[in-house]
Amino acid sequence: MEEKKESLKRSSQKRGMGRHQMGPVEKAEDFKGTLKKLVQYISQYHIALIAAAIFTIGSTIFNIIGPKVLGRATTEIFNGLVSRVQGGAGINFKRIGYILLIMICLYLTSMAMSYIQGFVMTGVVQKISFRMRNEIVGKMNRLPMNYYDKHSNGDVLSRITNDVDTLTQGLNQSVTQLISSAATLIGILVMMLSISPMMTLIALLLLPVSAVGIALIVKHSQKYFVSQQNYLGDVNGQIEENFGGHNVVKLFTREDIVLKDFDKTNEKLYTSAWKSQFISGLAQPVMVFVGNLGYVGVVILGGYLSIRKTIEVGDIQSFIQYVKQFTQPIQQVAQVSNMLQSTMAAAERVFIFLEEKEEVLSAMDHTEMSIKDIKGNITFSHVCFGYYPDKIILKDFSADVKEGQKIAIVGPTGAGKTTLVKLLMRFYDLNSGEIYMDGTNVKDFDKTEIRNAFGMVLQDTWLFKGTIMENIRYGRLDATDEEVIAASKAAHAHHFIQTLPGGYEMELNEEATNVSQGQKQLLTIARAILANKKLLILDEATSSVDTRTEVRIQKAMDNLMKGRTSFIIAHRLSTIRDADCILVMKDGDIIEQGNHDELMKQSGFYAELYRSQFEETA
Repeated sequence: MEEKKESLKRSSQKRGMGRHQMGPVEKAEDFKGTLKKLVQYISQYHIALIAAAIFTIGSTIFNIIGPKVLGRATTEIFNGLVSRVQGGAGINFKRIGYILLIMICLYLTSMAMSYIQGFVMTGVVQKISFRMRNEIVGKMNRLPMNYYDKHSNGDVLSRITNDVDTLTQGLNQSVTQLISSAATLIGILVMMLSISPMMTLIALLLLPVSAVGIALIVKHSQKYFVSQQNYLGDVNGQIEENFGGHNVVKLFTREDIVLKDFDKTNEKLYTSAWKSQFISGLAQPVMVFVGNLGYVGVVILGGYLSIRKTIEVGDIQSFIQYVKQFTQPIQQVAQVSNMLQSTMAAAERVFIFLEEKEEVLSAMDHTEMSIKDIKGNITFSHVCFGYYPDKIILKDFSADVKEGQKIAIVGPTGAGKTTLVKLLMRFYDLNSGEIYMDGTNVKDFDKTEIRNAFGMVLQDTWLFKGTIMENIRYGRLDATDEEVIAASKAAHAHHFIQTLPGGYEMELNEEATNVSQGQKQLLTIARAILANKKLLILDEATSSVDTRTEVRIQKAMDNLMKGRTSFIIAHRLSTIRDADCILVMKDGDIIEQGNHDELMKQSGFYAELYRSQFEETA
């Protein structure tokens, strides 16, 4: 539960980053290294990126020239009014119209270039997103099973959704924003210097003042943003727990206690959120105040210089516009730096995943035997295995399985039952010992070949969103409708399928909750029958159904196991009484083996397990 809370905290912190520009951001551990990898990754789109940069700079330049041209119009109007007062020709509207036409052309050109840049950059970013998601999904299928033992499904899912989205959005916004901000800053500085170096100096002197003010605000608000995100995680954790265990809360009438605990955490969230928002909100008034001081200084000095005929009246207007625009790229760079940190953090997680060591599927010395010729004789010879070197699960395990035999594997939780079949399918490699299939070491087959030889029916049924026909046909994609129906009949699933609305064309939802657990199990058995594999693994296939449904599933499994070497992992010992051989496992060792009657006569561990189950049900 603590891990779940921490996960909720982290997810809420990520959501909070989008809301608060000045909030804490997740940072990459190796920023430079990740940036280098990212540059290499997107380098194949360098022509489009260069084009986007050129159009971004062009759009910025044409936009910057506008105020200077508008200042000329203002100067023309001012000079015309002065001329009329002095008895001259007055305002030259033709020239003003010409200036305004130039200005409209500049802004239209800027808009067109900005549109082209957006079109090009969006295309590049979506191509990167498409390619990256494809590579992640491909990587998921090439990773060894032990990767998923050490990482949660949510963590892997987060990389293909949240991280790729954060990365692509960051690229789309930060790259062009950085180029635009740099071009704007340089361009405005050049235009300001061209009007008046003295006025530019006054404007630049105000920058350190605003920078110091914002730095102080950020310093004081940062701790409140951190506590806000932590308390937000606590609130989310409490809500998730209370909704998940709502029935338990009601059962024990603990609503008042739950509400009291939530009020305390919510109060802390309110206090920290209020302080962080209020203090960070002071940044804008500070910048406006400093900006207004700059306007006052510029107007006073500009008026003085205009009287001395050093600059024109319109230049004052242009300069004020430039001063107003000058702080914008600085703010944008500050915001982009936060976004860039998040982008690099997301990129780092994606690249770490893509660089994970992959499973080697090909055999070094491939056997000449075809997997299609396998009959189903399996030999375990002194098998030793542990998920960690210092924690061995299977210790010197040996057994002989003959073609067509039904082998049951029983034992307490943690004895190594499921581990045994995972080794058989080469999801993991042995620490020592060998496994032979018809006399050939399984290491001499490609891993895909070995896995193609097995059919599986698991306790946790897996059905996807689609029709019942499509879900059963997943076992053999080239099967006809008639073959699918025949497999369903053998699995005792045909009758209930016909009673469903739409029959075989009924659409299962994403969780397959529109059919019962027993019906789902029968569908997976039908799928295994259709696959028609030489070897079969049944892992707790009847553990989550009622006794009556279990009888139907047992009949279906008997049809499935005919003529196949079958490994049955079971807790309900009544389901494996007719097994040819029962392997009794305890602490990674086979402590007993034989058929049901033989083991009962021994009055050992199996007999004790069997009697205890019937005593519990009596």
